[in-house]
Amino acid sequence: MKYFSILFLGIFLVLVSSFLGLIIASQNQIGSLKQSTESLELNDAGQLVNIEGDTLYPIEHSGIAKQGFQEYVSLGCAQCHTQQIRREEISNDIERGLSTRFTVPRDYIMQDKTLIGSIRLGPDLIDIASRKKSKDWHYLHLYNPQITSPGSIMPSFPFLFEYIDLDNIDRIENALKFPEGSAYVPKDGIAIIPTRRAEALVEYLLNLSIDYDLPETIIIKNETGKSKH
Repeated sequence: MKYFSILFLGIFLVLVSSFLGLIIASQNQIGSLKQSTESLELNDAGQLVNIEGDTLYPIEHSGIAKQGFQEYVSLGCAQCHTQQIRREEISNDIERGLSTRFTVPRDYIMQDKTLIGSIRLGPDLIDIASRKKSKDWHYLHLYNPQITSPGSIMPSFPFLFEYIDLDNIDRIENALKFPEGSAYVPKDGIAIIPTRRAEALVEYLLNLSIDYDLPETIIIKNETGKSKH
């Protein structure tokens, strides 16, 4: 036991140095990532740099979409939906049409909190805006998923909507548009409209798109399934 303190200190220093090394390595690899143009060019010094004037990606969500992010979190959407597309070598995410390319760390750098997720009870949503572009579809899906996706196990969120008595009003522009013959159409004289919470959430979902290239990953398939590059 004579050298116990020295042994303990040695073990402590090894653990601390390993932990710090992991943090520093992650910071160097991921923490230093910045927005990028879709491709890079060589400057006079022979360095790869962003192309001046080109759009920088990923684009930061703003305004109501940021509010929608908070709704997404508070409603527990991340418990059932991931936001990550895996490489073709280890998954069939792209083959299933969840996106046209896999995700990389740079895709998440503009997010204060990443919602990559670990359980996929529902489809991945990182590129949902590329698959479902209609606000009407998203509103109906939130109101009752059975309208848009019969057999879905997703819960409905009717509390995100308001029932309006039309009275002498002929129509309301943002009222839900139900498919003809739907069993969920409200009674005559009643309109269902999204609340501010629903509007924010749908705006967030319509901003979830990775329809851009990055230097480390390119779109490898388009809507027809053919190679883009």
